[in-house]
Amino acid sequence: MDFTPSEASADLAALTRRIAADKATHDPHGTGGFDAPLWTALGQAGVLDAALPSSLGGGGFGLLEQCAVLTELGRAVAAVPYLTSITMAASALAEFGTPELVDRWVLPVLRGERVLAVALSGFSASGGRLSGTSSAVPFGAFAHGFLIAAPDEVFLVDAAADGVSVRPQATVDHADAALVELSEVPGVSLGDIGDWMRLRGTVGVCAQQLGVAERALELTAAYAAERKQFDHVIGGFQAVRQRLADAYVDVEAIRLTTLQAAWRLASDLPAAEEVATAKFWAAEAGHRVAHTTVHVHGGVGIDVDHLVHRYFVAAKRLEFLLGSATPQLVALGELLADRSRG
Repeated sequence: MDFTPSEASADLAALTRRIAADKATHDPHGTGGFDAPLWTALGQAGVLDAALPSSLGGGGFGLLEQCAVLTELGRAVAAVPYLTSITMAASALAEFGTPELVDRWVLPVLRGERVLAVALSGFSASGGRLSGTSSAVPFGAFAHGFLIAAPDEVFLVDAAADGVSVRPQATVDHADAALVELSEVPGVSLGDIGDWMRLRGTVGVCAQQLGVAERALELTAAYAAERKQFDHVIGGFQAVRQRLADAYVDVEAIRLTTLQAAWRLASDLPAAEEVATAKFWAAEAGHRVAHTTVHVHGGVGIDVDHLVHRYFVAAKRLEFLLGSATPQLVALGELLADRSRG
């Protein structure tokens, strides 16, 4: 494949970067993160609908362009639910939902007026009614609706329906999350699309982690070029140069594996192995880059009021979002074993 970003991806990335730089806000001591003004600004600028089908009034683009947006949001550590609301929920509703569901749920999201969250485990369904519990649902505390995965079926649930309980939870980087509990709640079935959503969501996590790691490395390299010890910039020390070089390789590994997985999904090709590989690199390499950022910055790297701390904790949360690296490796090994036996 050609790893060169398309013109649409480059334009969307540039627009997202400008808006995030101008509108994003950060409260390092907050209790739950949702940057509503930024979310609205992204909707008004056409970022939210650009990578969705033209039948919805979108730009007709897809997952690759969504990944370009997610990378920029990762670079800004922006507290907006693009991953859950657009890459997973709105894309699923556009693909598998009825026109009525699109009008009611997707269009308000594209205008930056609503939020959709996704819970992929912890629920069961009987007769179209859902029960169960899921913890740390991203952006669940602000969600107007949920896409809930039960065995063999995904349902759309109104957050205002009877039997829905949503309680905010705190995460390591103050990102928004919620404990979602359902008790015999009616839902609208979208069919057996759990794997479809999980694969795209996982690639989206990788794209966001790419942005976090990429920007963290840039900040660290700049700091190493100006911070002095013993009258020498620390970037001139061999050990520091080696850490930065390793971090650069890690960032590029995240980039290439993520783009490969996204391209295969966007091309309707089998991609389970590539997605597992991308998630492994996003988790493991993201972990290493985050720790390099803290180590090279020294004491200021663990100051919760310092800029780089946001990147460290964001990288740690994304490392485990939608599953850690180990299950991805196990899944990849099983796929390869099945292929060799076949």
